[in-house]
Amino acid sequence: MEPREKAAQLPESPGAYLFKDATGTVLYVGKARNLRSRVRSYFTESRWIDAKTGSLAREIADLETIVVGNEREALALEHNLIKKYRPKFNVLLRDDKTYPYIKFTAAEKYPRVYFTRRIKKDGSLYFGPYFPAGLARRILHFIHKRFMVPSCTVDLTRSHPRPCLQYYIKRCLGPCVAGFTTDERYVEAAHDARMFLEGRRHDLMKSLEERMNAAAEKELFEQAAAYRDLRRTLEDIEERQRIAAAQGDDTDVIAYYAEPPLVAANLFHLRGGRVVDRREFYWEDLEEFEPREFVPSLLKQLYLEAEYLPKAIHVSEDFEERPLLEETLTERSGHKVEIFTPQRGSKRAFLDLVENNAKHSFEQRFRVLKPTSKAIGEALQNALNLLDEPKRIESFDISHIQGTDTVASMVVWESGRMKKSDYRKFIIQGEGRDAGNGALPRLNDDFSNMREAVTRRYRRLQEEKKELPGLILIDGGIGQLHAAAQALESLQIINQPVASIAKKEEILFVLGQEDEPIVLERHSPVLHLIQQIRDETHRFAVTFHRQRRGKRQTHSALSDISGVGPKTAQKLLQEFGSVANIQRAGLEKLSEVIPRKSAEKILAGLAQPTEHSNDQ
Repeated sequence: MEPREKAAQLPESPGAYLFKDATGTVLYVGKARNLRSRVRSYFTESRWIDAKTGSLAREIADLETIVVGNEREALALEHNLIKKYRPKFNVLLRDDKTYPYIKFTAAEKYPRVYFTRRIKKDGSLYFGPYFPAGLARRILHFIHKRFMVPSCTVDLTRSHPRPCLQYYIKRCLGPCVAGFTTDERYVEAAHDARMFLEGRRHDLMKSLEERMNAAAEKELFEQAAAYRDLRRTLEDIEERQRIAAAQGDDTDVIAYYAEPPLVAANLFHLRGGRVVDRREFYWEDLEEFEPREFVPSLLKQLYLEAEYLPKAIHVSEDFEERPLLEETLTERSGHKVEIFTPQRGSKRAFLDLVENNAKHSFEQRFRVLKPTSKAIGEALQNALNLLDEPKRIESFDISHIQGTDTVASMVVWESGRMKKSDYRKFIIQGEGRDAGNGALPRLNDDFSNMREAVTRRYRRLQEEKKELPGLILIDGGIGQLHAAAQALESLQIINQPVASIAKKEEILFVLGQEDEPIVLERHSPVLHLIQQIRDETHRFAVTFHRQRRGKRQTHSALSDISGVGPKTAQKLLQEFGSVANIQRAGLEKLSEVIPRKSAEKILAGLAQPTEHSNDQ
């Protein structure tokens, strides 16, 4: 049955509909109060004036519908189906920055806290979202400093010979080393951190007061003072939050700028009457951009599953589904949520400001204006979920041909630019050299090669007592990432940020977050930076490899000829520049530099194929 005929037989009920192409791929998902009326409208030629509808209708080969009880259920179903199928004709939310949360690993023996932008069903507790992202990081620093609960990737199921830097600067109790803390002390600290994150600050302050008094009675005055200081800090935080809450309602303001197929949108979060954060969204493939569909699609993807909903959302234009979406969000949040399109006054002025910011974001992303090194560093920190902004990145790559002449390179990015004076080269030693011709052994194990390079680099830094980089970047996938991690662990370097980038897929893996690979948009400045560093590392490694291979082949080609010593070879190379030029020079010219008999022998020897020709 043709789709047009199917549409005519649909029920006049609320539900969701899916349009499919000839291969069964879902093209578009929508929802309707009346399925028959809405779906039939797509096959009315008068609607094909709309470019998007016309393009969609021409590709529809089949359709499927799901009937539900009411329009609100249809709205939720539509949202879930779009997430599942990600159809090409729907507006899909894409951004480089999602909401920040703090993850508390309650299922671990020694719970830890992490900054994250992804919520998973892994037994952990998630707190947030936090605006701005810097607030989440400040809270983490507060937990490290006051409760000494860490954010690390160290394996705490076994004991380590020594702790990382965080223990020595008193931001961790050191559960990774036997005897540094007790289980009871760590449990108390983790419980306090959890109460703080849960917002049970009155209970926590009461508990701290009781412990302070108990410590004072036992004349443990230093411990009592620590409890007192922590309690005072919590009181200050509580007072500042009360002041902020009294200053105004929470509002989100959304606006966009479009030059189809390119679109940029900005979302400003106002909390307590002040702007606390901004998010940017980008689309590269909205050929048929329709504002009346774009705005509700964006709102549904932003708020239908959000952990926190503001009381007001300001948008640049009204849309048909606004009352239904307001009703749904109000029910989800437990308080009234209103969606406005301000027309005048201070609210309209602020909406215009957000529109200007959206245009600026568009220019920054799609006009390829160079962002500041500070902005890039912060974006890199957010994209990779790093605790600190990396000021220095050291990147590694391996180069060889079929395992011969294996070398490694390390390049350095620091404060927004490549720092060539700090580049390093490594000749990979492997299990030993081939005594026959001085060539390196055939080592096809890139993992062991990477381990060797990383080990040698950071053993040297340890010996010289120099600071480690903010991020180690590895050219490769998870295997190379884990090889680098093993090298660091062998040096007792723990809690060091390490990431890798796979060559073809451009997928990023971060150590400790391997099950959450990061895929950045092709226009992302963060991706451009990482690609730039990776490509420079590869260039440096390949150049060094070619130099090594060329020297070895030149040396072998002359020294393997009987009767030609090092002095003769050096004399010829100085005169003619290369083995190829020696062959091209011919007997007469060679005889002007060395005896004729030696020249005949050399030309005859070079004419023979060598055992190294397969390396080319």
